[in-house]
Amino acid sequence: MSLAPHSVSSRPASGAKLRVGFLPLHNFTLTAFSSFLDVLRLAGDEGDRSRPIACSWAVMAPGRRPVRASCGIEIQPSADLSDPKGFDYMVVVGGLLHGMPPLAPALATYLQQAAQAGVPLIGVCTGSFVLCRLGLMAQRKCCVSWYHYRDFLEEFPALVPVADRLFVIDRDRITCSGGAGVADLAAHLVAAHLGAATAQKALNILLIDRPRTPESAQPAPPVGEGSGADDRVSRALLLMEQNLAEPLSVAEIARRLAVSPRQLERLFAERLAETPQESYLALRLRHGRWMLANTTFSAAQIAAELGFADGSHFGRAFKGRFGETPAAFRKAAVPAGRKGAREPLPRVYD
Repeated sequence: MSLAPHSVSSRPASGAKLRVGFLPLHNFTLTAFSSFLDVLRLAGDEGDRSRPIACSWAVMAPGRRPVRASCGIEIQPSADLSDPKGFDYMVVVGGLLHGMPPLAPALATYLQQAAQAGVPLIGVCTGSFVLCRLGLMAQRKCCVSWYHYRDFLEEFPALVPVADRLFVIDRDRITCSGGAGVADLAAHLVAAHLGAATAQKALNILLIDRPRTPESAQPAPPVGEGSGADDRVSRALLLMEQNLAEPLSVAEIARRLAVSPRQLERLFAERLAETPQESYLALRLRHGRWMLANTTFSAAQIAAELGFADGSHFGRAFKGRFGETPAAFRKAAVPAGRKGAREPLPRVYD
């Protein structure tokens, strides 16, 4: 089945205040693509007339070849790869993580050119994986869905993903976990370029009450009724692992698990014989030890990545845990001429 984007010109309208280019990948998620596009469509004109006046967009693919969504629908791109400087944002729409063929060289080159031109790049759904594979997320936070959190760590063990927020804006890179959160991201951009009233109008037509902020939490994987203490401790450890750079308070973790802080502490004492704070620190330090052995980041950079006050704070905590300084550990773990161990340390929650 083939679907052509409605009311789309082959190039962004010159008078539009918000110009967006879309790059849907093979087996992309139709919901993520259509949610973003519909917010632009409704914000770009009065009522539901769908004229790309205040907002414009182009759906692109090399040679304008049709692109298949994961649900089986094909869309007909409106343009070949256009000059990236003609857009305010470039959106890479991913989908099935294990159903994507290698990225076409033309697309890879095009995204590199867009980055060099200073065009902000947006990765929605698994589009963030593509940006990371191209080395375009260096020194930036990357938002992923909790559903793909494990996949991300396995492919990019040196990066610390954000898996508890709807989307993350880090300078000229924006990443979104996907799903309904894509509409919130699109509304956020519309509000920035056209005003909050225009963004709210678009959401109202979509029967969405109000936009959620970037910091809004992703719906967490459910904890079934009658779950035992082990499930709740495992869920707490997962939350900790997903928030290494900006550690959550014990009270916040307990709130997300629908237990009291005292109950959470009792669960940790029964299962792990330590407090949640001790488990959290151990998890951050284990990841720091892996980064020392497998990356070239300085101790100060690792400290910042893992939420420590500074390199000295990280060094004291590391020595207290492992009995040696980060520098001594790195020297022993990475002899001259070697790149370090290939196998990452096991994660707590598996």
